[in-house]
Amino acid sequence: MRNPLTRELKPLANKPFTSTRKSPDSLKPNQGDLAAGLYLLATPIGNAADISLRALETLRSCDVIAAEDTRVTAKLLAIHGISRPLIPYNDHNGAEMRPKILGRLERGERVALVSDAGTPLVSDPGYKLVRAAIAAGASIIALPGPSAVLAALALSGLPSDRFLFAGFLSPKPGERRTMLEELKSVRATLIFFESAQRLPETLAVMAEVLGDRPAAVARELTKLHEEVRRGPLGELAAHYQTAGAPKGEVTLLVGPPGEAKPDQARIDVALKAALAFMPVKAAAEMIAGLTGASRKQIYARALELKNE
Repeated sequence: MRNPLTRELKPLANKPFTSTRKSPDSLKPNQGDLAAGLYLLATPIGNAADISLRALETLRSCDVIAAEDTRVTAKLLAIHGISRPLIPYNDHNGAEMRPKILGRLERGERVALVSDAGTPLVSDPGYKLVRAAIAAGASIIALPGPSAVLAALALSGLPSDRFLFAGFLSPKPGERRTMLEELKSVRATLIFFESAQRLPETLAVMAEVLGDRPAAVARELTKLHEEVRRGPLGELAAHYQTAGAPKGEVTLLVGPPGEAKPDQARIDVALKAALAFMPVKAAAEMIAGLTGASRKQIYARALELKNE
């Protein structure tokens, strides 16, 4: 998916990730417990301890692990004392590897799909494999876990009832601006992955295109140097223009557009016209429906106009 695994918890390197010590035999895969299928398995985005017990058992018991980068996944497996076959599955070899993985699934194997960090299918090629597996009638099982998108949203302080993950913006200035123009009217918190080197420039363009909305820059989540900086887009752009591009992995969040203030003069004109032939309540409901303004406020204003 995104960043290579960063090792944060040194004590785990010499201890199994279990609540009690187990003998080596008890850590061997139990081949009868894991059903055949494709397992979409979330891995830590930085801190190696952020992996579920279910995910560890699946990694121990599966027949093969399809990894975005086998070297990154090998480090995670070593930390947790797991040894299973690894095969690469990424943007470069996807077309070649999909038929081979589908063949394994057809033979009844258990295949775990992992990205470099986080939840598979979020900004990685996993969705093409899942689509092919669905078409082939294979069983697909999701093992939820770490996600930079959700972790950053929780930390941002921005509205979380509605959000849109927009992935990476184009590195080309013209295309990037066009993408932001298309997202400008979306009434939701926008979440992006962004290169740290492009962050100052991107924030400046966002402030220009989207307006000075509240935003947050989440960096190195779950790692030793985790940082979340919050503020208006213009303020954040000015900070990084002065301080320079930060280091590490960046998740960028932008709040939704503010509510447009109703044009009170136009509402009054419409209310007066409606009150000339309609009862107050009916007139207020009609104008509120046409303008999107508060029914309560429109009704109160209609009463004022009626009594003038």
